[in-house]
Amino acid sequence: MTETLPELLLVGCGKMGGAMLSGWLERGLARAVVVEPHAEAAASFAGRATIVPDAASIPADARPAAVILAIKPQEAPATLPAYARFATPETVFVSIMAGRSVASMRAALGAGAAVVRAMPNTPAAVRQGFTAAFAAPGVSVAQKALADLLMQAVGEVAWVEEEDQINPVTAVSGGGPAYVFLLAEVMEKAAIEQGLPPDLARRMARATVAGSGALLAASEQDAADLRRAVTSPKGTTERALEVLMAPEAWPALISRAIQAATDRARELAG
Repeated sequence: MTETLPELLLVGCGKMGGAMLSGWLERGLARAVVVEPHAEAAASFAGRATIVPDAASIPADARPAAVILAIKPQEAPATLPAYARFATPETVFVSIMAGRSVASMRAALGAGAAVVRAMPNTPAAVRQGFTAAFAAPGVSVAQKALADLLMQAVGEVAWVEEEDQINPVTAVSGGGPAYVFLLAEVMEKAAIEQGLPPDLARRMARATVAGSGALLAASEQDAADLRRAVTSPKGTTERALEVLMAPEAWPALISRAIQAATDRARELAG
């Protein structure tokens, strides 16, 4: 990437906000103001960004091209009104808050606020994230391009055409790493139950999940084809898949889990 990143204002420097800020600094970000009330959360960025505890402490000369909202969705009603002064034609708001709708954000920021909703996931911390985003009406071509550039700093980016599509994105991609980590967790536990030493069980489960993900990323084959390639007829894997793929088992549970997470994202819209 050769583009120069403009001045940014990051509201919230938790795990995801910090991961994104690290990516932007690696890409040559010259100036950023970070609003983070918990000083320890942003301590690693001291000297590379201006860190302030609240909106009132933002330097008067701050002119961010983008305000990135990386706070918890429940904090939005109390937090967002303080940033309404940045709702100008020159600034785009990029929200990574799960569930918070464009309408709810504009109610706090002003009807003219240019808003992009984005949902990255935690592999952003190692620049392997996936972000799906929605640009609300009123977001300019240049503002959408800037939002895309910011998300590219931590991984792959895709855009959806309808705002409600962000909710299943949140369920599948945003929460997806937790489901994968759970798989590693239960594989490790099952290996120990079968008599393997805990250290070996842990190494094996983590390496198998990570290696399978790398193979999937590198392959042009469908996941189903890769699964079938591992499954020898009448072999051990086939026997295990008969359990996992039973009508009431894994496929049905994953479908129900994604539905539950999507429903919760819609509940958070407010």
